[in-house]
Amino acid sequence: MKNKIQGILVTLLFIAASGTTLFAQRYEKGLIDKTIALIGNDMIQLSSLEQEVQMMMLQGVKSDQNIRCEVLQNMLTQKLFLTQARLDSIQVSPDNVEGELNRRMQEVLTQLGGEKAAEEYFKKPIFKVRDEWREALNEQFLTQEMRNKVAQTAPELTPSDVERFYRETPKDSLPIISTQYKYLQIALYPDKENSVLSVKERLLEFRDRIIKGERFSTLATLYSKDPGSAIRGGELGMASKTLYWPAFADAAMSLKEGQVSQIVETPDGFHLIQMVKKEGDMFNARHILLRPEYTNEDRSKAFNKLDSIKDLITADSITFELAARRFSHDPKSYINGGLVADEYSGSAYFEKDQLKPLDYSIIKDLKVGEISEPFETTDNEGRSGNTIYKIIKLEKVIPSHVATYEQDFSILQNEARNRLAMKAIDEFIQKKRESTFIRIDSIFQHCPFLKEGWIK
Repeated sequence: MKNKIQGILVTLLFIAASGTTLFAQRYEKGLIDKTIALIGNDMIQLSSLEQEVQMMMLQGVKSDQNIRCEVLQNMLTQKLFLTQARLDSIQVSPDNVEGELNRRMQEVLTQLGGEKAAEEYFKKPIFKVRDEWREALNEQFLTQEMRNKVAQTAPELTPSDVERFYRETPKDSLPIISTQYKYLQIALYPDKENSVLSVKERLLEFRDRIIKGERFSTLATLYSKDPGSAIRGGELGMASKTLYWPAFADAAMSLKEGQVSQIVETPDGFHLIQMVKKEGDMFNARHILLRPEYTNEDRSKAFNKLDSIKDLITADSITFELAARRFSHDPKSYINGGLVADEYSGSAYFEKDQLKPLDYSIIKDLKVGEISEPFETTDNEGRSGNTIYKIIKLEKVIPSHVATYEQDFSILQNEARNRLAMKAIDEFIQKKRESTFIRIDSIFQHCPFLKEGWIK
């Protein structure tokens, strides 16, 4: 990727050198940097635009002929909000800026493989990269605060405003509400004690074999249940410790290079860790991951119990809700009579993409009021290995439909509010664009956005 990005950069700079120059200066390796736009009292440098493009491509955005036009338009728009934020003396939290800076730096260092690789990629010391990004992030935070302030100038909506929005908006422009499902469940966990003991005994055996001379990587390839790293001998690659479960990161960072940990438990399972290399808050380690495995006997035992519970419900000996409170092991739903709700919004309605695939495969074939056969799935965290057995009762289905005032008031309210906010933002941009001195270099004269009034 690196060579590809450098090739694109050299091409653009060659084109820039042949165009009309506002201000130009030489920078690293003799390439030409230049001011490509003036907006008010601010300048936008070609190097700044290229850094944004470089970061986007590093994050997987594919380059096309308009990518630099889109980046430049975003930078110009940001400058309009930034200028107003300064005039309004808006402040942002340095802690928030620093936190986001650290998160992005760790993400990039992980992708590139550490500080040395990052310095080679960016052609400058990492502290300079941090300083540049800190300034850019501070501007982004100020811009966002100003955008929020402008958006809040949109008028408050009354129910009659929402109703008018619904009546006046063409049907093909109203939100489409996906099919939603409301369901109850009774969930049983298998007996983990014996399975966990078996996993720990096996990991202790592996650790003993490694200490006696067997290669960690060989055992990881043969036995680890993490397929992504097993093919590399368990090696994870240089990454920030913040990307791992705290228990895993703490255990890994406490190791010396080549040292093997004791058994470490995380929500993903049980691990042995071998340190390969540490670099500041980043490390490269190998691991062997094992998870408790359950037998057909465990499955049969749970299924038989769920079958018995279903029979009681079907015979009207007990309601599904009371059975859930009495028998279900899931602490988040049994207290509500088995009703499953989103832990963030509190909504009891789920769209397809919000359901685990195994659960959806059962729910989609049920009729309202029908109870499923017992099936095996994963727990609410959705991680493989966290086995759980269930029966489900489909309580209600709301078919996919165009939003209506009676049924989807809150969604229409949000949609109307968002449109008013976007209108306020667009009007702000247009007003500031008309009253601000703007000059854009001719190498960007092909950009589509220039037809929107950026050049007077």
